[in-house]
Amino acid sequence: MIMNRFVVLLAFASVICSCSDDDDAGVTIEPARPLSEVLVEDEAEIQEYLSTHYYNYEEFDNPTDDFDYKIDLMEIPEGDTTNIRPLSEFVETIEVDVPSSHFFIEGEDETVAHKLYYVIAREGKGETLTVADSAFARYEGQLLSGDIFDNSRENSPQWFNLPTLQTPATSTFSGTPARGFAEGMKLFKGGLPPVDNSDGTYDVEDYGVGFVIFPSGLGYYNSTQSIIEAYSPMIFKMYLLAVENETDHDGDGKLSIDEDTNGDGYLYNDDADEDGLVDYLDSDTN
Repeated sequence: MIMNRFVVLLAFASVICSCSDDDDAGVTIEPARPLSEVLVEDEAEIQEYLSTHYYNYEEFDNPTDDFDYKIDLMEIPEGDTTNIRPLSEFVETIEVDVPSSHFFIEGEDETVAHKLYYVIAREGKGETLTVADSAFARYEGQLLSGDIFDNSRENSPQWFNLPTLQTPATSTFSGTPARGFAEGMKLFKGGLPPVDNSDGTYDVEDYGVGFVIFPSGLGYYNSTQSIIEAYSPMIFKMYLLAVENETDHDGDGKLSIDEDTNGDGYLYNDDADEDGLVDYLDSDTN
């Protein structure tokens, strides 16, 4: 029997929204360049990465009893003769619209579609979620260079309130994983219901596993954090253990995702009564 479970601690209840605080180097922000200009550069870097790297797909296709269901991203050896399949043969994409106003770009008023690339190595057998819900997940963040900027949650899951990651200011100044993280997480399914081990731990089986790659417009864009330089595409390996869906943040009886009245998947440009409070947090708007 293939054991594909992960032991999680009893702190399976509180929803938090923080990321690694391993580095206290602070945030440096330079004047923002035009979105469309930066996206061309980011896309070129991502395409190069997709054509020269691969993941451990054979282990996922034929898992052994002791397989840990972790994603390994590796460079294809130069002159390879083993017919390793590059990431470009596996990735799928979704488009996410990013307005220039997100980054206070002077003299520019445009909305640019950004591609988010993803691979679902194992879909998961649990529930789905939306960008308006919460995810209990492990992750690891790295750059296209392979440098890891956050592995604090590689083995220690936490709750993420996904809507809060849609706001660039929140991600940039609190160090949370950025909008692309939230947009990617909604593509996975959680695991089966947790099994209580009666010792303060739980087993979660068949949880969603994969990774996302996205341009800097879905990341920190013109800000520099630790080893993450301005205009850096990002990669997140994701392990979605559980979800809290059908979320109603303002308690008005209407699901938060249904308060995305324009249907663009972004919760911060919906303000029906124009009172300055977005609808999913405004209890008098339903």
